[in-house]
Amino acid sequence: MAQELISHKVLSLDFWQDTVTYAGSVMPTGTIGCAVLNIHDETITRLDAPCRILNQLLTGIGLKNVDMQLLPKAQEAGQAIIHALHDVPPFSRLDRKQFEDYLMQAFSEKAFAELNEYLQLPMEQQAVSNITGAHPLAALLIRVIPVLGHLSYSLRQYKMTLTAFAEFLQENAEIRTPTGYAAAFGQFFRENATLEESNPSWMALTNATVQYVPAIHPGNAEDQLVKRMHFVSFVGMFRADLFEGLCVGHAPRKCAVCEKWFLTTDARHAKYCSGYAPNDKRGRTCRQVGNLRGREQRELAADHPIRKIYTKRFNTITQYLGRGTLDEQTAAVMKALAKSKLEKALQDNNYAQGSYAAEMEQAALLAEAKANRKQ
Repeated sequence: MAQELISHKVLSLDFWQDTVTYAGSVMPTGTIGCAVLNIHDETITRLDAPCRILNQLLTGIGLKNVDMQLLPKAQEAGQAIIHALHDVPPFSRLDRKQFEDYLMQAFSEKAFAELNEYLQLPMEQQAVSNITGAHPLAALLIRVIPVLGHLSYSLRQYKMTLTAFAEFLQENAEIRTPTGYAAAFGQFFRENATLEESNPSWMALTNATVQYVPAIHPGNAEDQLVKRMHFVSFVGMFRADLFEGLCVGHAPRKCAVCEKWFLTTDARHAKYCSGYAPNDKRGRTCRQVGNLRGREQRELAADHPIRKIYTKRFNTITQYLGRGTLDEQTAAVMKALAKSKLEKALQDNNYAQGSYAAEMEQAALLAEAKANRKQ
């Protein structure tokens, strides 16, 4: 079970066509990389303290002597990281109980003792141990500690660099195609196109491995040949997913209602995500609220068809009044009727698409005005 912490379920992705499989879930490629853009800065800040504790273990590994007195603090740090991230996408896709069990094995007295034993071995014997699996808990710790210890720093770097890139795509909506994304990528990263460790904004994908394996996707009955990528860090995995998404035309966009990033999967200029709109008492989605706002904005425009009908009729009544073919009282009633019909049309789409135009005809308004005056 311990080895599953560094297995396909946690630090690997399966890419097939325009989908990615992570932790047993199939989704459009780029989904988890996009989700990281929405992690709050406060959440990342909460990771700083536990990550510092785990970085002390990294120092001990470098010195070939891990302090056993750090064990209780390491256990608390692991729990703090899980608590901070268990309901935060995309970490929320992981099985919390399983992850806690893995960390209990990793941050145990037995694991620390085995790690110190492993660190005292000559390099040749360490290599043999890596092949034979003679020190599985030590191997687990050597992999897990950097993954978690660097997490707050790398998440902060990811958000800083790739949020800026996502905003660049947002400002240039006309490039939302695979070809456009390639050009935008080359333009945005033209000064950073290296994998040097001195350039933290890139967070190099060194030590990532690729396999091509047959795999059955959830919901399918037959194998597909997938590209399986294994990573040494969460952030390297997230970044690869985001960039693989760009390759197939998927890209992040900020919702105009909730201001969260969501993934678009085609060239349409979608403005709203499908999540629930914040503070909406009716429980509507951002897309529903956004569409309503869009309609309201269109209806406020002077050239909107509903308003054009009203404006035309108002001007006609004024002209008839000026020519003396309408008396002032009748003209005033007609204008009041036209105004009330406009307001009704703006509130009732069925009425706007139905009898509104006919009722706004000059003859119809005049007949209704005369009937009202007789009452």
